[in-house]
Amino acid sequence: MPLRSKVIITCAVTGSIHTPTMSPYLPLTPDEVARDAIPAAEAGASILHLHARDPKDGRPTPDPNVFMQFLPRIKQATNAVINITTGGGHGMTLEERLAAPLRAKPEMCSMNMGSMNFGLYPMLDRYKEWKYEWEPRALEMTRDFIFRNTFADIEKVLKQLGEGCGTRFEHECYDVGHLYNLAHFVDRGLIKPPLFVQTIFGILGGIGADHENLVHMKRIADKLFGDDYAWSILAAGRHQMPFVTMGAIMGGNVRVASKTRCGSAAASWLRATRTRSPAFAQFWKTCRSKSPPRTRRARSSRSKAAMTSRFRQA
Repeated sequence: MPLRSKVIITCAVTGSIHTPTMSPYLPLTPDEVARDAIPAAEAGASILHLHARDPKDGRPTPDPNVFMQFLPRIKQATNAVINITTGGGHGMTLEERLAAPLRAKPEMCSMNMGSMNFGLYPMLDRYKEWKYEWEPRALEMTRDFIFRNTFADIEKVLKQLGEGCGTRFEHECYDVGHLYNLAHFVDRGLIKPPLFVQTIFGILGGIGADHENLVHMKRIADKLFGDDYAWSILAAGRHQMPFVTMGAIMGGNVRVASKTRCGSAAASWLRATRTRSPAFAQFWKTCRSKSPPRTRRARSSRSKAAMTSRFRQA
């Protein structure tokens, strides 16, 4: 994990997990997404992780026309990397999830590194009234739902977006097995380092939000990828700030939500860097280099000095 200067901050402005009842500050319309994304970049976010929602009722949507109402505005107003989800929302087909990225051809997209149970239904007990009728149904369906990203699905995304559009990926790893899935694709030469690995904790169906798991995920990632990856951390709900703090102390990068969603604590991360960080610039330059892929064993044995030299020369 060679990128150890300033922290690379990813800001997820609006995702697909939370529903409008859960927060009055959740961005729902294209104007609200742009309103939160642009200040986040000005405050120091190097990457803007973006979903879209139906402006009528706030439900997640894969509609490229909705994405295109805010993507050009954000791109024109910031120098942040635009990162479009390929995970979309629950129940979307792979074709629906890829529609907006294939139209926009962004420099980065998220990539869930495996299929998994994705249980959100425990949140039903927290609310007695709902702003929209779709919200409790969307949460309840996760009781009998598997988020799908098979090996064939991942190969399709890599071919259409990676090869077809030159897109790099934020590899979202919700459990240890996802790290091994990523290593599988690296070994096959379908994914080329350096990697941007987002380890995610606290989703029901993924690895739990225990600090021992944070240490374990980093240890396995170090074993599999050596110095050929940048490590980032996010955790669900109340675990977010303790986890990103611990991860940053360990040399990692962080993914946070916008200020309006998480308050001043998350905003403090955004104030840590005022422009795209040198760490991310170095990582991105190396991503764009044409260095040939190396085997995992060779990466693990390479010295830190040699790896640092490679990044500087890229």
